[in-house]
Amino acid sequence: MSEDDFESWMWAEAMRRQERADRIQRQFFRRVEARQRKQWEPPVDVFETSEAIYVIVALPGVSDRSLTDLEVAGDTLYVAGNRGVPTPTGDALLHRLEIPHGHFERRVVLPWPRLVITGHELADGCLYLTLAKR
Repeated sequence: MSEDDFESWMWAEAMRRQERADRIQRQFFRRVEARQRKQWEPPVDVFETSEAIYVIVALPGVSDRSLTDLEVAGDTLYVAGNRGVPTPTGDALLHRLEIPHGHFERRVVLPWPRLVITGHELADGCLYLTLAKR
């Protein structure tokens, strides 16, 4: 393979990987229609043990006071809040804004009816919920 062919292959491979990374990022933080109240839906992981359901909601940059709603109704968990755009100190130019911001809502149908939230903690950019089975 000549040096020119190798360089062309490297650039093509880099572009293919960048396109794949962009596609994965779009899937991770699904945007919703602008005409709706919510602007984005955070991704969730759900785990079940014999005693409880554990839910992890990815909420980068969201504080406890930014959560506006956290409830379970029947078999559905509802999480809502707001993530503001972080503003760095000083004079900063915005070059890229990929992390979703604005109002978020997420409804998750859980694998067990009649759950009650017994604990929640925001840490490392995630909301960790414990829902006890009744």
